[in-house]
Amino acid sequence: MSRPENSLGNTLRAWRARITTEDVGLPATRRRRTAGLRREELAHLAGISTDYLLRLEQGRSQRPSRDVVASLARALRLSTDETCHLHLVAGLLPPTPPKIPHLMPPGVQRLVSRWGNIPVGVFSASWTLLSWTSMWAALLGDPSRRSSEERNLVRAVFNEPSDTDHPLFPVEQSTAEFKAALVVDLRITHGAYPHDEDFRALIDEVMSNSEEFRALWSTPALGSRLGGHKRLRHPLVGEISLDNDVMKVPDHDVRIVTYTAEPGTSDDEKLEYLRIAAAQASVRCETVLADASTAERRGTGRSG
Repeated sequence: MSRPENSLGNTLRAWRARITTEDVGLPATRRRRTAGLRREELAHLAGISTDYLLRLEQGRSQRPSRDVVASLARALRLSTDETCHLHLVAGLLPPTPPKIPHLMPPGVQRLVSRWGNIPVGVFSASWTLLSWTSMWAALLGDPSRRSSEERNLVRAVFNEPSDTDHPLFPVEQSTAEFKAALVVDLRITHGAYPHDEDFRALIDEVMSNSEEFRALWSTPALGSRLGGHKRLRHPLVGEISLDNDVMKVPDHDVRIVTYTAEPGTSDDEKLEYLRIAAAQASVRCETVLADASTAERRGTGRSG
């Protein structure tokens, strides 16, 4: 019998009930009085005694070690959010991942591939550009020509000069409000990944180079909003005003950044012009590559 307010025990029983033997690679048995794993099966998978799991579920033991909670989370196939919740109901701080993820989740990859007509960039939690659409390159410059360090928005905003003709990011439109919001997001990232040495090195670098960044980092401001309305100057279409939105994907901790124009406006027409220009440039590039490949094959044939 469980004790009142037995959050840990109730959570463990509920999650044990939803896991099948097939989910965890155990042989199925025909007769089961209740759904899910038996208590002894979960205990075996987690490497703890059945008696100890019983005491946890009944609330007679409510302070398991971090190792036990981690083992239970793995055995129960918990998601990242569920693992954090299990730690909290066990009276523990949630685990902090050692490194910021820099991989594109498949779902986000599919979104980006289907948003080809929109300037879209996907950033890591340290604001390094991971992926982008052809329209992003048409609007802000081709990121493939830059190194990973140069594709970092924090460096672009606080380290690099903002008078370039065609910046990778709209640095000249980095208002005080935007910079404050960016630093707030970086502070959240620092709290989520306190052991990421690369991120710490990035913060130290910008701290040493920017007095403005040092002042913002030392100010415990919260609630600032990334995104908003941006005016850019493009070498082909001149000034263009766009709505800038930032969406977070929490499970994978990436940020999706988009630039869009109100339909039917001159800004929308300018984006369409850039899309056509980018498509024509892509066709020309493919033609040049194909001609070069054909010439190379012919040359090889003659030499043979």
